[in-house]
Amino acid sequence: MNKIRYALLILPLVVLFFLEGCVTSKPTENFEPLPAERLVSKLESNRRNIINFEGSGTLHVISTTINNSASFNVVLVKPDSIYLTIMGPFGIELAQALVTRDNFVFYDVLKNVAYKGKVDDSILKGIFKINLPFSDLVDAFIGSVNLTDRLYKMPNQYKVEGDQYVLTYFDSDSTNETIYKVSIRDLGITNYQVINNNNVELEGKYSQFALINGVALPYHIEVENKQKNQSVTIDYRNMKTNKSDIYIDFKLPRDAVVIKW
Repeated sequence: MNKIRYALLILPLVVLFFLEGCVTSKPTENFEPLPAERLVSKLESNRRNIINFEGSGTLHVISTTINNSASFNVVLVKPDSIYLTIMGPFGIELAQALVTRDNFVFYDVLKNVAYKGKVDDSILKGIFKINLPFSDLVDAFIGSVNLTDRLYKMPNQYKVEGDQYVLTYFDSDSTNETIYKVSIRDLGITNYQVINNNNVELEGKYSQFALINGVALPYHIEVENKQKNQSVTIDYRNMKTNKSDIYIDFKLPRDAVVIKW
């Protein structure tokens, strides 16, 4: 009986210890807000600290012509390479794409046909199904936003809203604005909006963060181009970054038919 009483007394302490051990985020109580310039500097530093990245999960694309999901694996090697593999049932490879700032190779595995050519906006849209510049695509896959242009520009509005920092930048005529929401706990960007004449044109939503090598990376990513009625949702199962075993190893089969695009 004494052993049972002891177990009942100690159990809540064990549970409490376990729960505390699982919490990696910093508390927001009694914190000192970062100045805007310091916050932007830290966010941009975190983005640049990611040299390479590999992740696998599910990709869901919605547009005026497609509404489909597929398993995928992506390898990013900065500054200029994205290697994407799309898989079907039972892990069968359907397509592979290697895209750089200048060139692309798209390989249809089932037909054993490869397309090669120069990169332009139509090629990026054809492969990734959303209208985004190449640099924004790289950032989209890791849930980050390029803040280089904001490093030496103070936001027009800066506030703390709940457990988030909110930064707002206006263009010269104030018809366009860009809003960033950043988690106070782990400095992950949770929401990103580009607004023109009070209409949201582009929005990114990021959640389910994990702290990997000191950088908050989201397992769930939604990027929507509202003007074009296009959206891409990424749900990662696994991800890693800044590892020596992350590299792009892509070679076409010798018997592949190559078509210049």
